Amino acid sequence: MNSICILRLSAIGDVTHVIPVVLSLQEQLPGVKITWVIGKIEAKLIGDLPGVEFIVFDKKAGRKGYAELRRQMQGRKFDALLHMQVAFRANLAAACIPARTRIGYDKARSKDLHSLFINRRIKPAPQQHVRDCLASFLEPLGLDPAPPRWQIPLSESDHQFASDQLAPDRRNLVISPCASHTLRNWPAERYAQLADHAVQKHGMKVILVGSPAPFEAEYCAAIEAAMKEKAHNICGKDTLKQLTALMTHADLVVAPDTGPAHIASAVGTDVLGLFAASNPYRSGPYNSLEWCVNRYPEALEKFTGKTVEQARWGAKAEFEGAMELITVADATEMLDRWVEAHVTPNPESGPEST
Repeated sequence: MNSICILRLSAIGDVTHVIPVVLSLQEQLPGVKITWVIGKIEAKLIGDLPGVEFIVFDKKAGRKGYAELRRQMQGRKFDALLHMQVAFRANLAAACIPARTRIGYDKARSKDLHSLFINRRIKPAPQQHVRDCLASFLEPLGLDPAPPRWQIPLSESDHQFASDQLAPDRRNLVISPCASHTLRNWPAERYAQLADHAVQKHGMKVILVGSPAPFEAEYCAAIEAAMKEKAHNICGKDTLKQLTALMTHADLVVAPDTGPAHIASAVGTDVLGLFAASNPYRSGPYNSLEWCVNRYPEALEKFTGKTVEQARWGAKAEFEGAMELITVADATEMLDRWVEAHVTPNPESGPEST
């Protein structure tokens, strides 16, 4: 097997879960040529991953986007396509990619005519985290599933940006409050109370981050305005690379079910996840599930009448009021637990933070 094409256009969180697949392919198939068809925003995060050819697909370009993808695929023939996205738009993009073996999802996870664009499937897995699902795309090729290992290239200037934002003498708490789906967002005033608790009880520096989108800027401003203590608000002032560097050097990240939570987890930083609208065991920060506040079971039962066991795996509880089931006490108690777990005794000078 000499050439493999990966199709995963979005979103940021899911794209970070594909990085282990790339690294594992390079390890298990030395010299393999990897081409990744990816979205524009996502390419800004990982479009310089070593040893990978990236083809950016602009989903907003309509027919021109597909025509350009077909043009770039002319004369090519991949040994395998890893078709990792079931959305109809992605299925149409898959039709433009010539490949002998076309691996896609099992029947239970297929939709939008996905089955018409593949000829092999991953194994069914009734209750599986998204990362583990994507890792299993290597198995139909006779390879081992990808282990949870990440690499996101960053420049010295990215690290310098992070250093300029962080306090050198205390813990740094990054709050990324906004998800792409607003029904996954926790109320701004509750973020403010959690941030004040972090400053007052634990002496943390609080940094607010988000995209330049007006809604996110307004959300971070609302948190800042509702706080009694001071926050460092850089919403809209960083790139995805700079955000990744910031999270690499931060001590803890607070976020709902959103891309930055997965970036933080990928770079090895703990995430205090806020989950009610979605199931953290399916889409939470992979390395920080123990630090997630999980009110998803209550939300699912309250708004759908089903238990986690009765509902379809991955069913959302994206309803007005779902995220309000997470109390400020839930979040502050989890923060206190995290701080306690990250303090080690120093026999000479008493308790010392790690």
